[in-house]
Amino acid sequence: MKIINARLRHQSELFTIECQNGLFSNIQKQTGVLSEPCDIDAKQQLVCAPFVEPHIHLDAVLTAGEPRWNASGTLFEGIECWAERKEMLSIDDVQSRVLKAAELLIHNGVQHIRTHVDVTDPSLTALKAIVPLKEKLAPYLDLQIVAFPQEGILSFPNGKALMEQALEIGADVVGGIPHFEYTREYGVDSMRWVVDLAHKHDKLVDVHCDEIDDGNSRFLEVLATAALETGMGDKVTASHTVAMHSYNNAYCSKLFRLLKKSAINFVSCPTENTHLQGRFDTFPKRRGITRVKELRNAGITVALAQDSIQDPWYSLGNGKLLRQVDFALHACHMMGYNDFKTALDFITDNGAKVMHIQDRYGIEVGKPANFIVLQGEDDVAVIREQADVLWSVRGEHVLMQREPATLKQTVSLA
Repeated sequence: MKIINARLRHQSELFTIECQNGLFSNIQKQTGVLSEPCDIDAKQQLVCAPFVEPHIHLDAVLTAGEPRWNASGTLFEGIECWAERKEMLSIDDVQSRVLKAAELLIHNGVQHIRTHVDVTDPSLTALKAIVPLKEKLAPYLDLQIVAFPQEGILSFPNGKALMEQALEIGADVVGGIPHFEYTREYGVDSMRWVVDLAHKHDKLVDVHCDEIDDGNSRFLEVLATAALETGMGDKVTASHTVAMHSYNNAYCSKLFRLLKKSAINFVSCPTENTHLQGRFDTFPKRRGITRVKELRNAGITVALAQDSIQDPWYSLGNGKLLRQVDFALHACHMMGYNDFKTALDFITDNGAKVMHIQDRYGIEVGKPANFIVLQGEDDVAVIREQADVLWSVRGEHVLMQREPATLKQTVSLA
């Protein structure tokens, strides 16, 4: 496969990219615009590594309003709604919805997904439905599965046994939800247990951590300490961490020292958490997003994710990760030009680090020939225009292609 007239991130020149046997085989600067036979003429648009969705709940997609709507809009009522919907799960139900959502994500340039799957279900129906889909979806995307204890580990009957069973069935990542455990002590113990379990089985860790507007919810320090002491480091991810929005700055100054030493990653879900958080506030209302800008400026890896597509927690969602970037830039005061220039990192390279796939991710000779073409010449243009994905290619196979949006008729005001 040969791609000409490609722009690459942070480069001013045009490039010719060649792929062979499913790998990038040659990346060469051009002296000007080429007009020659090729498989893809990028037409001076941005070619970049595929988007990464590092935090989504595929088991719950497309269930909003079933069996009832989340009237309060809170996280905890969403969990109650899901507990009722969970009783209606079947293998066919889960797989049908997952494949619809996967198709939506693929059409929007995503080729790498980490999904959290609820394992507080004695039958583990959702997990048993999704694990076989890893092979079915492999030609189109990489799928990592988190064993996620939605209703707690120590607070749910046989919670530990279900987590261990989930790993046996095929989960890749160990999850947790310490702020939902009955007591602070349960939350602390669960974090130690989660990291020890992952360390024992050589698994990654991704915890729903401090997803609550309570400035006293401080399980992040426990998770980071466990990651540091076990040497798990960047194999550990803290998702949401929205309580950090409410931490005082003196505590955060101390906390950031630990976070940097631990080397753990973070995932923020901007649209979901601006919707769910601040529900117990009158005015002023908290934005309820973790300190994305401050974490990034401290050299800590932060990725952005959608979290939900039409489920009890978030009844919208369309698979477009650029929307998450747009929300984060606005809500986290990252509106400087230098912020724009690196904004795509949040849904590309940083997501790859969270999923621990960076050794086989990116546009470099010898790496898998996976890429997308975006309508725009650089990060800034793509972010500003919320650009369309024009091509998505995986191992030289075209997954999707769309024509650029064009105006056929307009008024002239000159």
